[in-house]
Amino acid sequence: MIRRSFLLILVAAALPANAQQTPADKFFDSQGVKIRYIEAGLGDPVVLVHGFSSSADASWRQTGVFDKLARDFRVIALDCRGHGQSDKPHDPASYGLAMVEDVARLLDHLQIRRAHIVGYSMGGAITGAFVVKHPDRVLTAVFGGSTPRMAWTAENERDTNELAESLEQGNGMRPLALRLWPVDEPKPSDEVLNQRARASLGRNDALALAAVQRGNKAQVVTPANVRALTIPMLAVIGGVDPIKEGVDAFSKLKPELKVVVIEGASHGGARAAPSRPEFAAAIRDFLIAHRSAATQ
Repeated sequence: MIRRSFLLILVAAALPANAQQTPADKFFDSQGVKIRYIEAGLGDPVVLVHGFSSSADASWRQTGVFDKLARDFRVIALDCRGHGQSDKPHDPASYGLAMVEDVARLLDHLQIRRAHIVGYSMGGAITGAFVVKHPDRVLTAVFGGSTPRMAWTAENERDTNELAESLEQGNGMRPLALRLWPVDEPKPSDEVLNQRARASLGRNDALALAAVQRGNKAQVVTPANVRALTIPMLAVIGGVDPIKEGVDAFSKLKPELKVVVIEGASHGGARAAPSRPEFAAAIRDFLIAHRSAATQ
């Protein structure tokens, strides 16, 4: 027994100082909805909000972003309601602004007054609504592959209904896969598109995802809301991501917005921006530059 303990100590001592262990699953109650989250690291709190049909693990751990940021910060990633190991109600009224308030309640649960908020894709829309509704709780905001949701047009309504109906009818995420196809590639064949749609749906609850979509309109903020924000903000976008057009418009509205473009990176799939080392590096550098006075 003594020899075995000694060997374990030697193994532990041999691990690099930045070696990361798998964080434990934790849960809190957000007004009756169970929300799962993970955390690791020390320093300024950083909340990571993942994209549609993803999870804390898929968006942040598997890409390495979580562990890289946890070397310098206290990083907290949640499974948004309707996703991952969090509860998945089927009522659209359970989403929308409730997803924004989940972030506020997570901070309350952890007794955190202010944090850096980082969102990717859907998570960026949630981040945009959060910083408008709770500016006093935000140190900085990072928009990965996204912008605040600053309009709700007839096209937005049509796209949302098309995707929600596809999910409700058992046809997966084909409309979204097509809309987010890299701009430097020809449109895919039906077979390839269907494969991507099935893969992106994964083990998700299709009816919960449809309800998420139907709640999106409630997350809209106005350009005036965004223009009035005074917190430091960063946008990180793939060069062939169709959402780059929206980021360009965001930058014109907020000239002080820092923008990092990852050339050749797409929104999702094998070329997705979060899988590139430049993605985590851009976020880490930005957060370090804007650390709170308490941790400098």
